Amino acid sequence: MAAMTEEGAENDLLDYEEEETETTTEAANGGAAEPAKKDVKGSYVSIHSSGFRDFLLKPELLRSIVDCGFEHPSEVQHECIPQAILSMDILCQAKSGMGKTAVFVLATLQQLEPVDGQVSILVMCHTRELAFQISKEYTRFAKYLSNVKVGVFFGGMPVVKDKQRLKTDCPHIVVGTPGRILALARDKSLNLKQIKHFVLDECDKMLDQLDMRRDVQEIFRMTPVEKQVMMFSATLSKEVRPVCRKFMQDALEVFVDDETKLTLHGLQQYYVKLKESEKNRKLFDLLDLLEFNQVVIFVRTVQRCMALTQLLSEQNFPAICIHRSLSQEERLNRYQQFKDFQKRILVATDLFGRGMDIERVNIVFNYDMPEDSDMYLHRVARAGRFGTKGLAITFVSDENDAKILNDVQDRFEVNIGELPDSIDITSYIEQR
Repeated sequence: MAAMTEEGAENDLLDYEEEETETTTEAANGGAAEPAKKDVKGSYVSIHSSGFRDFLLKPELLRSIVDCGFEHPSEVQHECIPQAILSMDILCQAKSGMGKTAVFVLATLQQLEPVDGQVSILVMCHTRELAFQISKEYTRFAKYLSNVKVGVFFGGMPVVKDKQRLKTDCPHIVVGTPGRILALARDKSLNLKQIKHFVLDECDKMLDQLDMRRDVQEIFRMTPVEKQVMMFSATLSKEVRPVCRKFMQDALEVFVDDETKLTLHGLQQYYVKLKESEKNRKLFDLLDLLEFNQVVIFVRTVQRCMALTQLLSEQNFPAICIHRSLSQEERLNRYQQFKDFQKRILVATDLFGRGMDIERVNIVFNYDMPEDSDMYLHRVARAGRFGTKGLAITFVSDENDAKILNDVQDRFEVNIGELPDSIDITSYIEQR
């Protein structure tokens, strides 16, 4: 579970950056203790025997958790939820696919006491797709909380409809991108005076960019002083952490595994060395050879995205593409088609690379090399989410590609080998 959405100029999308570990420092001789920090080590398979029941959540939430098929909290959920439901401020970094979204969705729903006409929870993220996905998570977990209303607001959709919704059917939970949220708050359509929970997902993306940070700060100042603030990201650089802390009071800081260990449990990673002109043939061969539920293929540009999708369709591979030249409505429509398993192959630019959560994806191709090691992590995390098995295959066609792949291996202490002639299917696909 995780997600994404944006707008500085109201319709362009962005992408970003990473983490280092901190350790709990308690003054041994009765001196002042630093803010509570946890440095959690270990793998991400469900290592806790405790279930969600131990968090003493509302019965309605437990029912929806069971419906979603979740049995045991992930490590990050185990660390954060007990504190989050007590309204503590949270700053959390944990790698993609570990259920960070559920931390704030469950924690805020647990505390929500809905009042008609009042917005109590504000969640912001940097892209529209992520906002859309987070709103779906709220709807999913609030299934048995019949009086809870969720609204999602972002650029690219008619602002008149947003204003109408806020006026006639005001949601208790608002999810959106900073640009649209600020526009609605400035013209008094959105009243933030009753906000009790302020959440930023993929917070580094919003706070790292000065224009978006200004929007977030202006929105923050419109909310009450007394409120819970929670921030989450897969990547959290040393530079951006102090910025996060300025929004918080005595936050619990959870950094699950340091950045050198940001490898994904159960994910097989390989590379293929080839010429640019050989990529298509190799891709088709591998799609024929490998068994997959769903595949995401990442490319560098919109043009390549459209051309490759057409080629795949001509070769009878059921492909769909998502890129920034599509209208917002069409983008979300295609995302939903893929999520609903109507298409099994998605070709995408990095717009789709961060936080998007499709449960059945078990293979990711880097048809074009990502621009840096951060983006590599966000892309390959689409496969093998939440400790499931997956396969990531990266095409390396020049020296620059090789350099980035070496950076990935050095930084994350992972060994990415050359793709063997045959791969054991049980290593990358769950056996039912």
